[in-house]
Amino acid sequence: MKHLCVIFDLDGTLVDSERLCNQAFIDLLSFINESVESLIRRYRGRKLALILADIEIKYGEKLPRDFEATYRHRVDELFEFYLQPITGVPEMLKTLEYPVCVASSAPIAKIRKALNVTALSHYFGDRLFSSYDIGSWKPDPGLFLYAANRMGFSPEYCVVIEDSDVGIEAAHSAGIYALKYSREEEVEKQANVFSNMKYLVKLLDKISLMKCDRS
Repeated sequence: MKHLCVIFDLDGTLVDSERLCNQAFIDLLSFINESVESLIRRYRGRKLALILADIEIKYGEKLPRDFEATYRHRVDELFEFYLQPITGVPEMLKTLEYPVCVASSAPIAKIRKALNVTALSHYFGDRLFSSYDIGSWKPDPGLFLYAANRMGFSPEYCVVIEDSDVGIEAAHSAGIYALKYSREEEVEKQANVFSNMKYLVKLLDKISLMKCDRS
């Protein structure tokens, strides 16, 4: 096992869930007149409580008191039938030789559900860390620092894999090297951004060598 800990975000990084999570808002709230893509851009990586507050302000509609439970139930239904891993993730995880974990803003039940439905759970076991466990949400660095500590690694020997700007900000605030996954092909020209999961292992090997050279 190589001496570099890889901390994965969940939604939009390991599993293709962001479309389903935002579709649930459209399914349940008839007054939302935006596309799924627009909602994804607006809410990617954000804490659910902040998203719900923003929806109330943006549309001038008060959500029912039990809406969060209703929303999570709808997301659970959509996951059961439609959730898929991000393209290339299963193949990438099969060849990855680094210690791995998941650090997500989602509740632990949602993390487990997503990994079980997509047949990825055996790669991570119980190495699942949720913002709800420690009361810290991205862009605060707390979750990533907690995950690194639980995995037995100092931040400098960790790499975060994220798809959201708030997640990247959280990693940087934690002093952790971060790679951003984006489906836009042109982003390959940007530093620390990649658009195909098949490239991740080679990127991590380069980072590992770089850190070994410095130590």
